[in-house]
Amino acid sequence: MVTSPPRVVVVTGVSRFLGASVAARLAADPRVERVIGLDPHEPPTALAGLLGDVELIRADARAASGALADLGAEAIVHLAVTSAPDPQHGGRSAMKEQNVIGTMQMLAAAQGVPTLRKLVVRSSTAAYGASFRDPAVFTEDTEPRAVPRGSFARDILDVEGYVRGFRRRRPRVGATVLRFAPFISSTANTTLTRYFSQPMVPTVFGRDARLQFVHVDDALEILHRSVIEDHPGTFNVAGAGVLALSQAVRRAGRLALPLPEGTLSTVAAVARNVGIGQIGLDQIDLFVHGRVVDTTKLVREFGFTPRSTAEAFDDFIRGHANGSSLTADRLAAAEHAILDGVRRLRAAATEPAAAGGAARGGERA
Repeated sequence: MVTSPPRVVVVTGVSRFLGASVAARLAADPRVERVIGLDPHEPPTALAGLLGDVELIRADARAASGALADLGAEAIVHLAVTSAPDPQHGGRSAMKEQNVIGTMQMLAAAQGVPTLRKLVVRSSTAAYGASFRDPAVFTEDTEPRAVPRGSFARDILDVEGYVRGFRRRRPRVGATVLRFAPFISSTANTTLTRYFSQPMVPTVFGRDARLQFVHVDDALEILHRSVIEDHPGTFNVAGAGVLALSQAVRRAGRLALPLPEGTLSTVAAVARNVGIGQIGLDQIDLFVHGRVVDTTKLVREFGFTPRSTAEAFDDFIRGHANGSSLTADRLAAAEHAILDGVRRLRAAATEPAAAGGAARGGERA
């Protein structure tokens, strides 16, 4: 049954780009009367301009549980999920607190809102994991073949588990779970966009992972439609088609630096030195195994086709055209950081061997 759009919508995570953008789009929709942004952090100045028509509440879901009921929220859009730890704000422990505990608290608060009839939750294709046992294409019904190594993927599995429990407790609330492929666009600023922006891109020797992306604007459109329209269920959200990692590197005008997987892990540990940010096991497994999802269900149910993975990636390239040249300074800086990581790995490998040899020599003496 098709119902009218919700009049009062609560959006979590409005101190980040995705949450602020979704809240702003909903506030501009005349079918929505009130949009409340819920976040314990003050939105940065760069996003404050988007939120002029959004009512802001500085609190997490647990503290605002009573407010959700008092506001008469008819829809909750849960976007307070982060894909990478921030070393300056608590690292991995703070990331898990926000993703897992924060979702659990939000759903507990939502359970007590009698007016609620719609829940939209940001998830990720990372829920499928990435391993050598994966199928060529994941559908929404595919179960992960193994527990993912990456912390974000494990968080996503917990988040979706809590949503399944909420569905059982509140079956009349239409719950939409959106499994997004990695975001990309001319303006996106993520670990992966910074990775492809480097003059030399570390890759895994002997592997050429198949990748999918979703354009940020298409992700925002799907989120908006999830609130305004009725689309309960779980959906893969990605651009059609794939790009091999080697193709993406060439399209971006970069140089690939193939490394053994173990060496790539070491380079990832010093990735902040070249401006990429923190690369975790989620990204490394993606570079090794790749991940491709089927979006037939999304296109059929939403009547909307996101631009292809290649088109989304080309928009990213256009947005970084001014910084795409391989200047001598940029190339030297990238080479220095990468080679420094390789030297560290070699030193770590030789020190135990040297110590063992000295010990054996002492025994013989």
